[in-house]
Amino acid sequence: MKQEMINRYVKRPTVFCPGCGDGILMNCFIHACYELKLNFKKMVFVSGIGCAAWISDHHFKAHTFHTTHGRAIAFATGIKLGNPELEVVVISGDGDLATIGGNHLIHAARRNVPITVICANNSLYGMTGGQVGATTPLGARTLTTPQGNSEPPFDLIKLVSAAGAEFTKRFTLYPKPQKLVRGFKDALEFPGFSFVEVISPCPTHFGKMNKLSAVDMLKERTK
Repeated sequence: MKQEMINRYVKRPTVFCPGCGDGILMNCFIHACYELKLNFKKMVFVSGIGCAAWISDHHFKAHTFHTTHGRAIAFATGIKLGNPELEVVVISGDGDLATIGGNHLIHAARRNVPITVICANNSLYGMTGGQVGATTPLGARTLTTPQGNSEPPFDLIKLVSAAGAEFTKRFTLYPKPQKLVRGFKDALEFPGFSFVEVISPCPTHFGKMNKLSAVDMLKERTK
């Protein structure tokens, strides 16, 4: 990341676990904002609870709302209705947005609320210890499914598309993060509700429970 980008958008180094994908996600998002010449003073970032919620709340030189668990999209909707001139972006995790907050996600898509929602999907609840979530793959081991998850996961792109969203994209962080930068730019420029899912590895919990290294997880999640 260029020093000019850091000076403009970032207030401190990342605090994520070694191998976590959220730092790469943040880097790609900052690159997208820089290339679009976005002004953070005219943007508001909203997050819920979880590792990915720290991406904007802890790091961005911007107005940020760190909200209650699962309610980031509800807060973001209120902000957009209160001041339609603001660019409102939600950055949070799959546990927050799709498991606890799934109802808000589908209704924001249905209503075409003009906000951008970015979901860092690490397939479990990362910050609270690695419990099973709505996106945990079948058979995957977590803190609460040590014998393997027996419930089918949501496909978030199909879910949000079925709810009415016209802009839905899924990206991995490997092998070409440049595609994610382009995806973020497209999402930020889209006039209605836009949803970007980023497959982000969690070696601390998912990797440990399933005997996968950070590199293994990056490669595995591109399949």
